[in-house]
Amino acid sequence: METKALTGIEGLDDVLSGGFTRRHVFLLEGSPGTGKTTIALQFLKHGADRGEKCLYITLSETEDELRDTAFSHGMELPPEIEIFELVPPESLLDADQQQSLLYSSDLELGETTKMIFEAFERLQPSLVVLDSLSEIRLLAQSSLRYRRQILALKHFFSKSGATVLLLDDMTAETMDKTVHSVVHGVVHLEQMAPNYGSERRRLRIVKYRGQAFRGGYHDFTIKTGGVEVFPRLRALEHRTTFERTPLGSGIPRMDELLGGGIERGSSTLLIGPAGTGKSLFALQFVNAAVKRGERAAIFLFDEELGLLFSRTKALGLDLEELRERGAIHIEQLDAAELSPGEFAQRVRDRVASFDAKTVVIDSINGYQASMAEENALILHMHELLQYLNRQGSNTYLTVAQHGLVGDMKSPVDVTYLADTVILLRYFEAMGRIRRAVSVIKKRTGPHEDTIREFRISNVGLTVGEPLSRFQGILRGVPAFVGEQQSLMTLKDDGGTHS
Repeated sequence: METKALTGIEGLDDVLSGGFTRRHVFLLEGSPGTGKTTIALQFLKHGADRGEKCLYITLSETEDELRDTAFSHGMELPPEIEIFELVPPESLLDADQQQSLLYSSDLELGETTKMIFEAFERLQPSLVVLDSLSEIRLLAQSSLRYRRQILALKHFFSKSGATVLLLDDMTAETMDKTVHSVVHGVVHLEQMAPNYGSERRRLRIVKYRGQAFRGGYHDFTIKTGGVEVFPRLRALEHRTTFERTPLGSGIPRMDELLGGGIERGSSTLLIGPAGTGKSLFALQFVNAAVKRGERAAIFLFDEELGLLFSRTKALGLDLEELRERGAIHIEQLDAAELSPGEFAQRVRDRVASFDAKTVVIDSINGYQASMAEENALILHMHELLQYLNRQGSNTYLTVAQHGLVGDMKSPVDVTYLADTVILLRYFEAMGRIRRAVSVIKKRTGPHEDTIREFRISNVGLTVGEPLSRFQGILRGVPAFVGEQQSLMTLKDDGGTHS
């Protein structure tokens, strides 16, 4: 038999570095609704599927309730799992027989422990779940008796060679850490309710004797099928080798502005006010990647998918057709329903299974909305970008600045994280609102320090020649003081420069 008992939850086994060490007692704690029972059922189901005898001792729920819980997740509990419903003696349920003596003496606690031991001896299981400790705590009535009882349970199970999972719903008025010091490991579950959107769940390994584990918090969800855990991303664990070659955008003048293109395995930030064309620039890089024979993954936080398809098709880019032939994966995300850990896992899955070499996140504003009450957006982004860079994938991020002209601000400053920063701006010239593009940062090589006008038409993006007579581009209100002849005209949309 293996030295570890897998939980059957891939992400949790990853966090635990392979599952629970056999022949030890572990604690799974969390307030009601955090998913303890679901994890426990998945743990036993996985063991039973591998031919192990399993015992679920329940003091708080009935067998029917547990089977209903399993059924709601599409799990049919096999006969290898025995549910032992530990109910009080009949005399305790008889109103005529109820006496204060039964509630203050050791009778109930001793009887309960005896029944647990008898059920175990009869079945001789290798995996055990005890649900829950809060009932034993109530029966013990004092912290000393409670600790003695937990120690007795631990010694009994340790001698038997079983792997035991104790559940605790943390409903005690005082936070008694007795069990923490006794058990071999502690998994702590939390549930948070943001001001808007669905609840967020996360877990943390508080303790695991003699075993390295993934520290910190890890997001998880409860869905039909059970619990899904998203281990915190550590980019250092995912290094690969690839050739750092420059990649073109498909627009020669844009590539000139970029000093020859964007290096493979780097991140690019497209920043500017709403409507300047950030998404379209990102999709231009996607189109160029597809023409090179690569695949791309697009994650949308802001725009409705149908609207994006119709809008880009009118500009000569048929995203729907690219998706149908498997060239791109495109996914619309609901920021109110998504945790940062789940989003990072989705991106990783697309890079691994779909072999996406170009990743678009549109936009960081939406990504930030998914973590409105979290304080680690920059750290999340740093790990995700480092991971993608080390996979040889090119990442394109868009950030909408507040305001259209004047003193514009970004909701979050991620410019220092990106390897390349492309700045888009509106400017006024000759009675028209026009658009300008400039590259203000590129870590991987030289780039033009010029400003170029660009147009968006039915042929897509068209970039013009450098405009030398600009003032105030970085202030957010560029003013063109050159000659009219140097500006782009309608005939420039014909595609001759694209």
